[in-house]
Amino acid sequence: MESTRFVLINTSHAGNVGSAARAMKVMGFGDLVLVAPRFADVLCHEEAVAMASGAADILARASVVPTLAEALDGVDFACATAMTPRDFGPPTHEPRALFAGLAAREAAPRLALVFGSERYGMANEDVYRCHAVLSIPTNPDYGSLNLAQAVQLLAYDLRQALGGFGVQARTPDPELADARAVQGLLDHLQAALTDIGYLDPAAPKKLMPRLNQLFNRAGLTNEEVHILRGIARQMSKTANPASPS
Repeated sequence: MESTRFVLINTSHAGNVGSAARAMKVMGFGDLVLVAPRFADVLCHEEAVAMASGAADILARASVVPTLAEALDGVDFACATAMTPRDFGPPTHEPRALFAGLAAREAAPRLALVFGSERYGMANEDVYRCHAVLSIPTNPDYGSLNLAQAVQLLAYDLRQALGGFGVQARTPDPELADARAVQGLLDHLQAALTDIGYLDPAAPKKLMPRLNQLFNRAGLTNEEVHILRGIARQMSKTANPASPS
């Protein structure tokens, strides 16, 4: 199922093809097949490449075939995507539950997800070629999805059924400044505040202890200490332009 094929039938908008390729790549899939697209050169169309946004390699490897039968060559289990229930045809499933069941099989099938035209969806005869119909749970009063949106939703559910990618580890927190570094900042800042006339050394009151408490609560990093000391240095330089830097 890692090599699931995404099949787009009779696509009419090049941008949707590019966006679909992007949606696939984000979820780690790369097998794209177009069935009789409106424009034969859609895979290299400027809008398709632009909307792929870094997934142009998916477009470069994609295939264009004239029929759905050819697109499903080598596939064990094909899933149609259709909003309108058919009176006759394969059973309808909620995607997440079906994917979980397929992934749990001892021998998972080679899967294909089949999407219809933006203008009229999937024809009945194409639906009948599939083993199941996937119905994305949407607002019952408005269930219209853009083609690429549908590809993204199903690709996400499938990836989750396969175990997902997990949350990317965040960048480690920068190293906090130690007490010595903070004290050095306070001494430097005290001198700078005196230089600009904000602090009276004869009557400092509790300004510096309060700044000390402020810095302790903030949990300054070494980089932040360097920045604040740079500001203090510039304050003293501005107040005493004749002094050596």
